[in-house]
Amino acid sequence: MRALTSPRVWTAGMLAAGLAIAGCGSDSPTAPPGIQPQIANLPDDFSYQITSVTNYSGTALYTWQNTGIAANVNQATTVTLGTITLQITDAGGTQVYSRSLSDNGTFLTGNGTTGNWHLRVTYTGASGTVNFRVQKKT
Repeated sequence: MRALTSPRVWTAGMLAAGLAIAGCGSDSPTAPPGIQPQIANLPDDFSYQITSVTNYSGTALYTWQNTGIAANVNQATTVTLGTITLQITDAGGTQVYSRSLSDNGTFLTGNGTTGNWHLRVTYTGASGTVNFRVQKKT
């Protein structure tokens, strides 16, 4: 005797399997526990925002594609406790930028190698709001 399977059960099972597979292998960065950043990571344009972080310590690492040799960094962060720093290294691993995110304004990185640049955001007992943007210098 052959078991009959309802088309709805089969469809639901295939949909669940498809969603599970689609979630595997994602190369988008995962936020460290304790913070929920909103990130737009596009070639030549990276933006990062957190509306509220409270007494957090940790590091977040991101890879960003810069087709230029330098970038403008716009910082608009309010640090009410602790420290938050941004470090940027170029595709060759050379540090081209390091600054406290409590320094608001627009700043220029040093010249570096075109390609995948790395952004490191380091929180030390930090509270506040975080907002910065990195764009290829034109």
